Amino acid sequence: MPQTLRRRLGRLSPRLVAVSLAGVVALGLGSCGKQQDQVTVGLIVKRNTNPFWVTMKDTAEQTADDDNVKLLTAAGTSDIDNRSQVAALQKMTAQGAKGIMITPANSRAIVPAIEKARRAGVTVVALDTPTQPLTAVDALYATNNLEAGELIGRYAKAKVQQLGIEPRVAMLDLAPRITSGVLRHNGFLRGFGITDRSPQIVGSAYTLGETARGEDAMRRLLAQNPGINVVYTVNEPAAFGAAQALKAAGRDDKDVVLVSVDGGCDAIKNGVRPGVIDATAQQYPENMARLGVQALADAERGGPKPRGYKNTGVELITADPAKGVPSKDVGFGVRNCWG
Repeated sequence: MPQTLRRRLGRLSPRLVAVSLAGVVALGLGSCGKQQDQVTVGLIVKRNTNPFWVTMKDTAEQTADDDNVKLLTAAGTSDIDNRSQVAALQKMTAQGAKGIMITPANSRAIVPAIEKARRAGVTVVALDTPTQPLTAVDALYATNNLEAGELIGRYAKAKVQQLGIEPRVAMLDLAPRITSGVLRHNGFLRGFGITDRSPQIVGSAYTLGETARGEDAMRRLLAQNPGINVVYTVNEPAAFGAAQALKAAGRDDKDVVLVSVDGGCDAIKNGVRPGVIDATAQQYPENMARLGVQALADAERGGPKPRGYKNTGVELITADPAKGVPSKDVGFGVRNCWG
C-alpha cells in the first residue's frame, strides 16, 4: 500500500477505513500527491464558530495541502444563513472551482444555486446535510443522521425504563426544514418509540444549535413543565445550554436523561464523561471533508465524478451503557473526537 494512502487511512475514524479501502479505485487515491497538477476546489460550511465546522474546514485545508489542491473556503453567519451560501457558490464558480463541497444551511432554498453551478460544469458534493431533493447534488458524504437520532432515542428509552420513570420529553431541535436536524429528530422518535403527537412529548423549541438559545429554550420549557425528565438536543452546544438551565432549576443530572449528537472533544470530556450528557452519537466531520477533497480533486484531474451517498460513520458514546443498546465508552470517544 502506498505510504500516502497509509497516512490517509490512518487519519480516518475506524468505521470508515473499510469504506475507504473499498473505494480506492473509484476515488483514484494514488501516491502522486503534489506531483500532480494543482486543481481548485471549494468548501462552504455553515459558520466558523462551531467546532464541527472548524474541524471540517481544518481537515479540508490539510488534505488540500497534501494533494496539491487550491482550496477556496467560505462560511455563513449561522446554521441557517442561506444567502451567504448562494453568494459563495457564485463566487467560487467564477473563481474557477470545478468541484465544490457544501453543508447546506437550507436544504431546499440552496437547490437553485447548486443547479446553476452544476450547469456551469461544477461538481457539487453535499457534506453532513442532505439537500432536498437528494439528486440536487452529485454526491453526499455524511453521517446517517436518522441512525444517529435512533441510537440516542433507543438509549433514552432504555434509561427511562431502567429508572422506572414516566417520560416527559423535551425536544430541542435545530430549525425548520434543515434536513440533518429533521432526520435526527425523527430518528430519536423512532428509537424512543413515539411520534410527534405522543403525550410523552411535553414541549419543543428551535435552538439553531446554539448554547445560549438552548439554555433559553430549556428555561422556557421547564417553566411550562417542571417535570421534564428526558431532553433530546440536536447537537452538543444546545445540550450544554440545556444542562445549564437544568442546573439553574435545581435538577439533578441523575434524574434527567440528556442525549445529543456530535461527539466533539469538549462534549465527550466535559459532558459525557462526568454524566452531564448521558450519551451522544459521535459523528466524524474529518471523514466528510477528507473524502470530499480527494474525490473532487480526482474528478477534476480526469477521474470519475463522485456519485451517490457515503456513510461517514456514527457511534453511540456513553459513560453509562444501557442494556441492549450498542455503545462505545468515553475512551473510544476521546480517541476519535474532534475540535
